[in-house]
Amino acid sequence: MHEQRIQRVLEALKARGLDQMIVSDPDSIWYLTGYYVYPFERLFALYLRADGAHKLFLNRMFPMPEAPYQQVWFSDTDDYLSILADNVDGSRPMGIDKEWPARFLLPFMDKHPDCRCVLASDCVDNARACKDETERELMRISSRINDTVMERAAKRLHEGVTEREIADYIVSQYAAEGCDTMAFQPIVSFGPNAADPHHEADNTRLEPGQCIVIDMGCRKDRYCSDMTRTYFCAEPSEKHAAIHDLVCRANALAESMVRPGVALKELDIAARSLIAEAGYGEYFTHRLGHFIGQTEHEQGDVSATTPLVAQPGMIFSIEPGVYLPGEFGVRIEDLVLVTEDGCEILNHVDKHWKLPQ
Repeated sequence: MHEQRIQRVLEALKARGLDQMIVSDPDSIWYLTGYYVYPFERLFALYLRADGAHKLFLNRMFPMPEAPYQQVWFSDTDDYLSILADNVDGSRPMGIDKEWPARFLLPFMDKHPDCRCVLASDCVDNARACKDETERELMRISSRINDTVMERAAKRLHEGVTEREIADYIVSQYAAEGCDTMAFQPIVSFGPNAADPHHEADNTRLEPGQCIVIDMGCRKDRYCSDMTRTYFCAEPSEKHAAIHDLVCRANALAESMVRPGVALKELDIAARSLIAEAGYGEYFTHRLGHFIGQTEHEQGDVSATTPLVAQPGMIFSIEPGVYLPGEFGVRIEDLVLVTEDGCEILNHVDKHWKLPQ
């Protein structure tokens, strides 16, 4: 599995005219090797070569099991940048990922002044964007947990409960389901707070007629989920119910278009146009979606300007919204998996605004 992933990266490098790369993002190194460490401020790198002579640069503070790559060890007191520079080919262009800090990159460039460093993150990011079957199943599992916890959280919504109480309950239920952690801090927004797409839950209490936006995701076996539902406490106004229906239709329209070969910008344009035709275009203030996997936001988006085309294995969000400042907001979000002939929606929680009994 890991060798296949590395091969995809090497093929992408070759297409860029590169035959070597330094990868420093710990999540990408895990993806390519199965070995994970969070190095804090320390050097940690995977050196990929077209001839297969890959190397892992490892601090002795983080011992690892045997790996099918040469291991180059150093300690905090060693001249680890010289060690790295001596173990790579500085005579040819070098791909660099976007996560490598300037405190490592600039000294490396000084040690190899004739080595042209090329930003090559997309060679890894594009490989990570198309999930293999193992990753797809992990994303399904994470999303099933998210469905379960969302349904539990919705049943705890009642007049007088606070945003923070619901957010804390969501976190506790992720722990109860054996999740690694949250994918992000749950967003729970009541009434006017929901007009802020990234509101942080506080002690606001739920009142009758108010909207409730819950945006939440967990991380299970390294893979993330993400989903948003909007409910109302008691009955919404006619205007608020109509806007909820509008956002729900925009969500369904975009999801119905997902299939291999579709330009992702067309999804955003379709959902945005539907909302704009109803007179709320200026209140849809963000892109339609983002890619997701090991991290809650991965490289790639679903926006009106993205050049990306849907490919099997891509997983991204579809999350149209309308936000009326000082009044309320609505967002409805699912994760979708591009299949070989269409789309699999990973979330199954009812999208109606009415709270479950």
